[in-house]
Amino acid sequence: MSTEGKAQRDAQYGLLTTIAGEAGVSLSTVSKVVHGRRDVSAVTRARVEELLARHGYLRPWESGKRRPTQVMAVFRDLSGPYTLEITRGIVEAAAEIGVDVVLGTTGRRSISQWLEECVALGAEGLIIVISMLTEQDQRRIVERKLPVVLIDPLHAPSPDIPSIGVTNWNGARAAVQHLLELGHTRIGMVAGRSHSLAGAARLHGYRAALEEAGLAYDPVIVQSTDFDYDEALAATPQILDADPRPTAIFAASDAQALGVLEAARRHGVAVPRELSVMSFDDTLVAAMASPPLSAVRQPFQQLGQEAVRILMQLADGRAPASPRIELATELVLRDSTSPR
Repeated sequence: MSTEGKAQRDAQYGLLTTIAGEAGVSLSTVSKVVHGRRDVSAVTRARVEELLARHGYLRPWESGKRRPTQVMAVFRDLSGPYTLEITRGIVEAAAEIGVDVVLGTTGRRSISQWLEECVALGAEGLIIVISMLTEQDQRRIVERKLPVVLIDPLHAPSPDIPSIGVTNWNGARAAVQHLLELGHTRIGMVAGRSHSLAGAARLHGYRAALEEAGLAYDPVIVQSTDFDYDEALAATPQILDADPRPTAIFAASDAQALGVLEAARRHGVAVPRELSVMSFDDTLVAAMASPPLSAVRQPFQQLGQEAVRILMQLADGRAPASPRIELATELVLRDSTSPR
């Protein structure tokens, strides 16, 4: 940004701060009025508009430039196949309705800071992916009626904050049932962390399928890791060294499944002849693995569409029909699984 442009921005920011003080409201409320947000009372809006006119404040798009409509999507990080698929789903869904997407991570900015950034930029709202909201952040979102949608939150959020996910329990149960139908009775699992809603649901689905088949749960052949390749690679040998060794492993994500495949290769265990491997996600890497992974497919494009749709609905001041949406998964069979 040029020195002139920065000075102009700072001057505008200072003017909005002055108007907020005169109106007796927060700067974020003034920003909402400036950007046409509807979650401001009529009385407050009229007072702020009066002060904006009195001070001669000129909105950027009033000078002949069209105001870009933006949403923000914040991730824990931007690495891994899951993040790529979710990002693509959000960006493509937003593009269909002419909305730009600003991407960010919580590596150097907290959720609280991203909420402030969202207001400062005049974005329509914020999509938060696989992150944990503090109680303070949740209160802030609810009390200030900030348009926020969560995708795969780590913890169950306030019922006033909409969230979107998939049928993790059903998907995991279907995956293990398929392995059972192939004749596998000793099935290990590289599970997600227990503090993750998705990770816990997939583990419970795994256990439910075993219980329905009359098989005992054996913690020796279950390892919990992050949804991460390196951690799965390090944990899988403990499953492969069990006696008797499992003839199948269910991984809670594609990244973990790739770790399982590499660990099996290093142990000289052939997949699928000696070990069937089933994954969860079905990102682009699943079909490119060696051998290609059988997996529970998440509808990533639909996840992005629903997140953007609900966010724009919230930005218009309309509450979603349900605080929680779970989209159906499906089983995709490839070469990593075979009869025992």
